[in-house]
Amino acid sequence: MFSNEIMNKTKRNFVSPSRMAKTMLWLVAAWLMLGAGSVRADEVKFTATAKPVVTSGERFQLNYKINAEGANFRGPNITDFQMLSGPNTSTSSSVQIINGKVSRTSEYVFSYILQASAEGTFTIPPATIVVDGKNYTSNSVQVKVVKNAAAQPGTGQQKSAGATAGADDLFLRAQISNSTPYQGEQVIITYKLYTSLPISNINVSEINSFPGFWSKDLFQNIKEYPQTREVINGQEFVVAEVKKLALFAQRSGQIVIEPGLLECVAQVRSASRRNSSDPFFDSFFNDPFFNSRYQNVEKKLISNSLKIDVKPLPTQNKPTDFSGAVGSFSFESELSNSEVKTNEPITLRFKLKGRGNIELIDAPKVVFPPDFEVYDPEISNNIQVNLSGVSGTRTFEYLIIPRNPGSYTIKSVPFSYFDVSRQSYVNLNTPAYDVTVSKGDGQAAQITYQGGTNQTDIQYIGRDIRHIKLPPYQLRPIGTYFFRSPLYNLLMLAIAVVAIAILIVWRRTVRRRRDVARMRTRKATKVSRRRLKLAASYLKEKKEFAFYNEISRALWGYMSDKLNIPPAELSMDNVRDILNHRKVNPEVADQFIETLNSTEYARFAPGEKSEVMDKVYHQALDVITKIERELK
Repeated sequence: MFSNEIMNKTKRNFVSPSRMAKTMLWLVAAWLMLGAGSVRADEVKFTATAKPVVTSGERFQLNYKINAEGANFRGPNITDFQMLSGPNTSTSSSVQIINGKVSRTSEYVFSYILQASAEGTFTIPPATIVVDGKNYTSNSVQVKVVKNAAAQPGTGQQKSAGATAGADDLFLRAQISNSTPYQGEQVIITYKLYTSLPISNINVSEINSFPGFWSKDLFQNIKEYPQTREVINGQEFVVAEVKKLALFAQRSGQIVIEPGLLECVAQVRSASRRNSSDPFFDSFFNDPFFNSRYQNVEKKLISNSLKIDVKPLPTQNKPTDFSGAVGSFSFESELSNSEVKTNEPITLRFKLKGRGNIELIDAPKVVFPPDFEVYDPEISNNIQVNLSGVSGTRTFEYLIIPRNPGSYTIKSVPFSYFDVSRQSYVNLNTPAYDVTVSKGDGQAAQITYQGGTNQTDIQYIGRDIRHIKLPPYQLRPIGTYFFRSPLYNLLMLAIAVVAIAILIVWRRTVRRRRDVARMRTRKATKVSRRRLKLAASYLKEKKEFAFYNEISRALWGYMSDKLNIPPAELSMDNVRDILNHRKVNPEVADQFIETLNSTEYARFAPGEKSEVMDKVYHQALDVITKIERELK
């Protein structure tokens, strides 16, 4: 087909082509297919282009174009804009034959999707690429970011259907309970999401590294985000704590905590204005109630950074046995038995209880009599993690075996910690224990002990000579083996059959799972009903925000899975269009849109709304059931 097109074009240029001309055309076609028309090195052009002026919050495209095939593309270090995607690669080529002259051009494009945040004039550095072993550098690009007038109140303009959520409607803040803690002191860092818009698909990322700190996640047992309401500059926000950690500084000095990143989908309600010659009709049709649009916008939120000045622990009156414990603790001990015989075990248990860096505290240093055989302590933790911090109990258990009779004393064991509330060191001591060991019967007791992580199991059997085995014996003929016997061959055949059956079932399962769209469609109703069941439990518990959030997830998630559309591409308008295209009853489509509106506005509207929760639940259940019948 490619050769025929070339010959037809050539015939229009040559009135009477000869046999030799036809042969030449075939050679030219073969030459083009082998890539003979490549660009010479001195004709390589590598350029960068972008929109010169953008508004704050606007998304725009940055393109790097080259007219030759290259390798090792290295993009610029973009710091002044938020990078949403890239680099994305695309290729295009064209062939021209004019008056027998053949030319071929190819273009490779590396593109980025960027979003402007701060106002000003910024320069995007050049990129580099290698073509035929030679390095090429593009030009730099200057982009001017101006104020978004459509986002300012009082200008008489409104956001269009393509507008994004403003920075004043949705933002992320990081807060620390104490910015000047002592080294080892427990502080709480909280990431709060402020929103005045309906949001979903919250994903907290890049909040997992705190150099200079030992951290503990306080949300590991939390199923829903703690939420409150707060008014800032006259605007009411729903405030959700999306991440909370306990931090323990391991060194003193200034430590900077880098900003955290959160991704979510925000639903923006915008209105487009109509202008006519009649002011009455303009004010009526421009009312948001009659002229509204919804759009799901993907947002990446970056929190503020934090500077923490960690104070060193005071050296004045510092105990010699201090091992770094900071907080508030109690220290107790217990001896299992003070009168034993030789080779009988004794257990000495130390219990450390309190609030602070308890998991970082080592075992106490105990001085035992030389006639005692002591094994590494067994350490067990019972740590409680809640929103207020880390507390709990740490137990150290020693196994002791006296080898010689006599009277012995286990000395008192000191423990010291730094109390932050008192800003002083506290010394604690356990009592001393007197142990009386009498002579035993000369046999070691039967003991099995699970020691520390580096201690192998130790067993005292109590006897070192095994008795001769007495009849009856289990005998078998000499020369009889299970290998290659009929039973062995039968078992091998059965194993082979089972393996083949498992392979067939596994391959069928893989084929079904590869069809992602089909799997999502089949599971759409099941997933939505599971979410509605969870919403019903929130309804009984009167957890208002969690209830509306789960209802919204059930409705949007059902529509996304059933129609195989990503959540970020769903909106009120295209859902209605898609349902009409699928020939769903218009009344059912209107009912679905109405249920979505009721849910989205109710979950973020201020005031008490518990009286409509039951109605919203039954509306959602009813509309999903009706749409399921329509789409079958």
